[in-house]
Amino acid sequence: MRKSVLILLLFAVLSVTAAAQERIWEGTRCNARGVTLTSFPAKGEARASVIVCPGGSYHWLDWEAEGVKVAQWLSESGFDAYVLRYRVAGKFEFAAKYRAIIRGHRHPDMICDIQRAIQLVRSRSSLPLGVMGFSAGGHLVMSSGAYSGTNFLARYGIEPEVSLRPDFVVPVYPVVTMREKGIVHKRSRLGLLGEWSELSSRLRDSLSLERHIGADTPPVFLVNCNDDPIVDYRNSILLDSALTAAAVPHRYIRYSSGGHGFGADTNRQNAETSHWQESFLNWMKENGY
Repeated sequence: MRKSVLILLLFAVLSVTAAAQERIWEGTRCNARGVTLTSFPAKGEARASVIVCPGGSYHWLDWEAEGVKVAQWLSESGFDAYVLRYRVAGKFEFAAKYRAIIRGHRHPDMICDIQRAIQLVRSRSSLPLGVMGFSAGGHLVMSSGAYSGTNFLARYGIEPEVSLRPDFVVPVYPVVTMREKGIVHKRSRLGLLGEWSELSSRLRDSLSLERHIGADTPPVFLVNCNDDPIVDYRNSILLDSALTAAAVPHRYIRYSSGGHGFGADTNRQNAETSHWQESFLNWMKENGY
């Protein structure tokens, strides 16, 4: 009897998990079956929706600390949260060369994935929709705000009937520039653009976010640390300066210490970075969410 109950409980858990995860490209001309959107409904009445993009240098995804744990916290805080498993180059490509010959996953695959996720969530919910990303995921969500006027989904024959512009963007210790020497995160650039990007100044410029902030850029909540050993802290300074120059409403919090990769994992946070989530929630309240 006990065994039967355990089996039934297991099937129930698996069913919930399966229902919560969606292959976002099914039924389209894009065959990226590994791209999924996992939902974490708000506990109680939802005040907004948030799509979460984990980081990982555009080579892999830090699924737990920057994905699941973030979504669980957002859910408990009254948001419908969704974790996007977007296309990345893969760990093998971390050491691989010459993707001009073997393409792999690279731009615009990633921004297509987030635009598709925005399209799906918006088509099903009238709640305000924001995007939150970490490290390379921060670059991706900021890209969705900076390039929302371009329909990257058109290559798959998709013409959205909803806005692809997020209502707010939350980049946490983000990759920003693809060209500034001494600042650029080369591993993320390789994952996003491929080996041949070294030869294309135009391509690097087109995805250097500090060059593409305008009056229509959504409000931004930006966080990073001075002692970040992975992504040079000046990436966020470039973004803050561009947002200020374009008069985009934003808040920039720069901690003196805290490093990189802490996400919503309390075991990775220090006395300073443990406050970023509360600061975000306060910012949301100040903006009417």
